[in-house]
Amino acid sequence: MEKYLCIADDVKLGRGVWLAQFINLYGCEIGADTRIGAFVEIQKGSKVGARCKVSSHTFICEGVTLEDEVFVGHGVMFTNDKAPRAVNPDGTLQRDGDWSLIKTRVCRGVSIGSGAVIVCGVTIGEGALIGAGAVVTRDVAAGATVVGIPARQLERGFAHERQES
Repeated sequence: MEKYLCIADDVKLGRGVWLAQFINLYGCEIGADTRIGAFVEIQKGSKVGARCKVSSHTFICEGVTLEDEVFVGHGVMFTNDKAPRAVNPDGTLQRDGDWSLIKTRVCRGVSIGSGAVIVCGVTIGEGALIGAGAVVTRDVAAGATVVGIPARQLERGFAHERQES
């Protein structure tokens, strides 16, 4: 089974982390009791908190921080560059120093639905709910529910109903 895991020596894994097969982790930190599904890549400089669940086929790029107890559905994609290019103006291939890293923060207890895209530079507030397939292009308030392309806040959503119960 271990032959299907690609975990670099510089990865910091907390106690009780569960890893599925076919994952690629390098230069990242994974908090205690977190579960990482199959076909997930987590890049250097990313942090995943404790008691999180990252579902299969998800990509967490450099500069993304997931705080504790975050749920990430299947096939969620994060970005870290608002103007990605393969080459520089002179035609040379871009390297690490040729672009600007833009960080993203996902606060405690957030749930991100399957197929969502989180565009870099946003903060998703504590307990927010991101609907499946949403494209998040700006900050999301704590406890808010957002859906759509681009993601827009619902007047009253599941996250609010759950808190009032």
